Amino acid sequence: MDGNGRWARRRGLPRIQGHRAGVKSARAAMEVCRDQGIAYLTLYTFSLENWQRPPAEVDELMRLLHRYLSREAKRLAENRIRFRALGRLDLLPPKVRAKVAEITAATAGNERLNLCLALSYGGRAEIIDAINSHAAERAACGIPPAPITAADLAAHLYAPDVPPPDLMIRTSGEKRLSNFLLWESAHTRLAFVDDLWPDFTARRFSAVLDEERAGRAAGAGAA
Repeated sequence: MDGNGRWARRRGLPRIQGHRAGVKSARAAMEVCRDQGIAYLTLYTFSLENWQRPPAEVDELMRLLHRYLSREAKRLAENRIRFRALGRLDLLPPKVRAKVAEITAATAGNERLNLCLALSYGGRAEIIDAINSHAAERAACGIPPAPITAADLAAHLYAPDVPPPDLMIRTSGEKRLSNFLLWESAHTRLAFVDDLWPDFTARRFSAVLDEERAGRAAGAGAA
């Protein structure tokens, strides 16, 4: 979800206004997935690198995240949406961490859409944490160290039951992964769009999905 800061700057607004506008795009994306029967939506919300931003901006982002979760709790329940959070959640402020845990538990039985927020997340960190988790698990059971397999690592990711993404969309014209789902996206199709995230409307998201489906159909026909 890239481009919030640039969106605000082009309008002469504080950066936080761009993040607030971005919340609307997140809600629109969630609704498109719900209506089109897409089972999993993962939004790169806050990276590990984002902790290096100015403290005032980070504090405001955490307050915005807490408000968003509090306001969306009822919507998630009404639409049978399960909330998940991926990342080093222990780094989140206690108030935000508690709200994340609360909504995760409250929506655990929902099945219409899995909404995953990558919070305090980094793809390399996830791989490192998975390796360390696997090693700690073996040590706790008294099992000697052994070479780790792909299956071992996959089983210790932040959300091992969530399937790899079919499509990754990067907004704002940037053509890079920015340390997002590095393990999971090995075979993922990529779409790069010029829209800044706050301008990425439900209609634009639907158009990207239609283009992706058309591309897959054409590829299948050629095969």
